[in-house]
Amino acid sequence: MTARFENRVAIVTGAASGIGRATALRLAHEGARVFAVDLYADGLKELVASAKGEIIALPGDITDPIMPTEIVERIGAPVDVLANVAGVMDSFLAAGEADDETWERTMAVNLTAPFRLMRAVLPGMLATGSGAIVNVVSEAGLKGGCAGAAYTASKHGLVGLTKNTAFLYAPKGIRVNAVAPGPTMTGMRPDFRSVIAAERLPALIKASISGLAQPEDMAAAITWLASPEAVNVNGIVLASDNGWSAA
Repeated sequence: MTARFENRVAIVTGAASGIGRATALRLAHEGARVFAVDLYADGLKELVASAKGEIIALPGDITDPIMPTEIVERIGAPVDVLANVAGVMDSFLAAGEADDETWERTMAVNLTAPFRLMRAVLPGMLATGSGAIVNVVSEAGLKGGCAGAAYTASKHGLVGLTKNTAFLYAPKGIRVNAVAPGPTMTGMRPDFRSVIAAERLPALIKASISGLAQPEDMAAAITWLASPEAVNVNGIVLASDNGWSAA
């Protein structure tokens, strides 16, 4: 495997499991100094122990408003790559069923935390005139029939944030893209509490399960977008779903 990220500094959120873990491992294997962020310290310890390359564990809650700034201050150098992978589901609750707690938690993790992390790394990227940000937005960022109201709204919002930032910062040498995974075998096992969604989604979910991807498949897309190979790719949402979004 080539060292596409040699001498690069990367932040990966949601790094203790699933897509975040696979992304952190791949970036480290390809030469990056990876700062792995997750709420679950034990998962980060296991990640560091299994890495082929340098991974520094940064346990903590990304919804803490001061954590993004603290992460960048601890790194003490410009960040070359930010992969916003962490996310939470919303029990598939429809708009008329969703409670405030579910809405606010979903938005905090899926949209506000990525925004704050982007805001924290952008000054360093501006100083160096380069940088790559990759946000994980899910198929729910492309259409309305994949999740509940809060999750769908948060991922659509992250698509908008991705495109706006890509456009505005393109002249500064900064690229911002997104990956929209289809069904993927991760540790995230959402409960299903919606009566309304139960009438509409089971057939779609059942059909999609037969095409489950592995976290490493998503890591391949994320690291490609973050790499110099994607130098002219900016502001896109790359669906990695084996054609599900084309149906």
